[in-house]
Amino acid sequence: MEILDASAWRCPLPLIRVKLWLKAAEAGQQLRLLLRDTGSRQDIPAYVSRMGHPIEVVADDGEMLILTITKAP
Repeated sequence: MEILDASAWRCPLPLIRVKLWLKAAEAGQQLRLLLRDTGSRQDIPAYVSRMGHPIEVVADDGEMLILTITKAP
């Protein structure tokens, strides 16, 4: 599983990086994503779900959101 620590980045950079990862990833690959930016915390789960990729919230303490994204076939 790859890990992308985007906790220091502001929108739209985390979303751009997730889009690039999804484009390059093979079906079934997983990405652990760490986010703090308020916009990214809302936009990325919505985008990933809309594109049909499974997404799981691993942790959310109100400050840090940790997601696991699985590339769909």
